[in-house]
Amino acid sequence: MRTLLVSLLAVAGFAAEPASLTIVSSLPRTGSANAQTSTIVNGIKLAIEQAGGKVGTTAITYLDWDDASPERGQWDPAVETANANKAVSDANVVAYIGTYNSGAAKIAMPILNQAGLVMISPANTHVGLTRSIPETGEPGIYRPTGKVTYFRVVLGDWLQGELGAQWAKELGAKSVFVIHDREIYGKGLADVFAPSAIKLGLKVVGTEGIDTKAQNYRSLVTKIRQSGAEAVYFGGTAQSNAGQIAKDLASGGLGKIPLILPDGCFESALLDAGGGAALDGRVYLTFGGLPPEQLTGSGAEFVKAYQARFNSMPQAYAVYGYECARVVLAAIAAGNTQGGATRANVLAAVAATKDFKGALGTWSFDDQGDTTLKVMSGNTVKDGKFTFVKLLGGE
Repeated sequence: MRTLLVSLLAVAGFAAEPASLTIVSSLPRTGSANAQTSTIVNGIKLAIEQAGGKVGTTAITYLDWDDASPERGQWDPAVETANANKAVSDANVVAYIGTYNSGAAKIAMPILNQAGLVMISPANTHVGLTRSIPETGEPGIYRPTGKVTYFRVVLGDWLQGELGAQWAKELGAKSVFVIHDREIYGKGLADVFAPSAIKLGLKVVGTEGIDTKAQNYRSLVTKIRQSGAEAVYFGGTAQSNAGQIAKDLASGGLGKIPLILPDGCFESALLDAGGGAALDGRVYLTFGGLPPEQLTGSGAEFVKAYQARFNSMPQAYAVYGYECARVVLAAIAAGNTQGGATRANVLAAVAATKDFKGALGTWSFDDQGDTTLKVMSGNTVKDGKFTFVKLLGGE
């Protein structure tokens, strides 16, 4: 009877609000990334709680899914595939928040795209997820329907790599050794950083991919020392042994040259693994946006609300989880005015996000699913804690 009533209301021009809808997230909850992803999940929960757990009369269910496995200790392709398929098979799921790792995104994207299920990432930065890389066929290979169904609220690596090279030059380096973890995110960053450094007049004296399971990198440090490099760039994450690299560089006599790291290392797992002596005053991290303590306006209000709710300071990506959830909630509300928050209506509303006034400022999605925000920050480690240094880019 209710189904008939809903159909009659829709025909009559009234919006039909579903009784309930589900939002899921797929993030690595097993392994050292858990500290960061827990704050992302908290950000999502906070946004839903602030909305009273519903949009209009539609109750919102949130499911926190792990895309990591105990065997790998980080995201697992098989688990991410299973999560994407599980989301697609549940008709009540209207949005997929994830992934954390860019490699995981390339697995989930085509599955969700085929089903017309919107995906919004709080952390993916690999260039090819949204921008053309002819030699790999990206991003078309992730869009079997030809439609854009993937969006991200963080800035991509094309700017992060360029600004990382600029910062290396500003720090006084004339030569740099580039290493990476051979993953889609890390190697992608290295592939942007190296030519950007050369364009700026820096000499790239070596490039090497590492074994992320190695116990130490002493032989690599010897090679870096012999190259005469005045800075080291690592394309990778805290989970791909950035802390061990920092320690080995310090113990190998290269403790005074800058080690430049990307946003994938901007989490407490780096501090836990690297040790203060190896990091303080010599590690420089680029990050798409501002760290929590530097947020202003609605961003500062988010930090205050987060601290009150969870009795702790959010890590860097928490606000991005919060922003993803708020975009989804707004899209559900918009969908309900268009005859019901179906997957198609929610997707259309997300794609139409313009001048969104959120915790990150006022921003929009472009036609490829990227944010229009262009601010990046430079950070370091001081007294064993992350410390903001400067803005690296502007709008």
